[in-house]
Amino acid sequence: MHTVDPSVLAPGESHALTLAPDLGTPVEVPCTVVRGGREGPTVLVTAGVHGAEYASIEAATRVARLDPATVRGTVIVLPVANPPAFFARSIYVNPLDGKNLNRVFPGSAGGTFAERLAFWLTHEWFARADALIDLHGGDMIESLTPFSIVAAGHAPSLALAEAFGLPLLVESGGRGMKYAAATELGVPAVLAEASGQGLWPEAEVERLVHGVRRALQHLDVLDGTPEPAPVRRLATFAWLRAEERGLWRPSVSGGDGVREGQEIGVLSDLHGTVLRRVVAPQDGVVLFAVESLAITEGDPLVGIGA
Repeated sequence: MHTVDPSVLAPGESHALTLAPDLGTPVEVPCTVVRGGREGPTVLVTAGVHGAEYASIEAATRVARLDPATVRGTVIVLPVANPPAFFARSIYVNPLDGKNLNRVFPGSAGGTFAERLAFWLTHEWFARADALIDLHGGDMIESLTPFSIVAAGHAPSLALAEAFGLPLLVESGGRGMKYAAATELGVPAVLAEASGQGLWPEAEVERLVHGVRRALQHLDVLDGTPEPAPVRRLATFAWLRAEERGLWRPSVSGGDGVREGQEIGVLSDLHGTVLRRVVAPQDGVVLFAVESLAITEGDPLVGIGA
């Protein structure tokens, strides 16, 4: 099955499906469609774009258990949007082509596997949704403090992120990223991040589930109004990357505050000789920090929001 039309499903029912899109390589994508008994918007909830962001994947599987009797409209959940990366426990990239799925949207019908997968998600799913909630987290080697990202200046997406309620909110251009591709189609979208390092603690999973429920209330899919949550907007998101490969010894973790010029880690060669002392380019908060000792050229090291 390449896709499914939720309108053909009976109102007030939930259906678990396995999709088999034609991407040039056999792949099975799990999908749950929760169709409420009352008319309303269609909301797409995704996770597993990066295969080792486990808290987000577990959160999406729990969202898929929504009681249809409580739903107005339709909620479509793709909890493992990138199965090859999930089963390979792959960090950042899809193992079939070495590309980061969340950097190639809206994709290409004739491209590599990740580009074809992005194209399928964009044209089969974003186009039918009234809103996108994309769940993420720190990858296997990253510590992270909860935050969300939306397309800069897109008011409906900003409102959706504020309803989701994570404490930090970044406005970004997001070229190649899923939320940006959805926004370009006129679909409000938020990327919500929590947990990391291959962990899925109950508190962080529930943080994401609760955020989805708040967002669904905001969209009038679930009854109720989300309580106001303190959300701090960040104007910049600076990524620091390794200029050489070697040993990385960070001195900060996700959530730490930093000052401009503060040393945040040391990169050395395999003999321990210091190659570079990495300093913060600005005051801000560490949104994510790579904790891996092994680093290759071009790898991200730290992301700082300000």
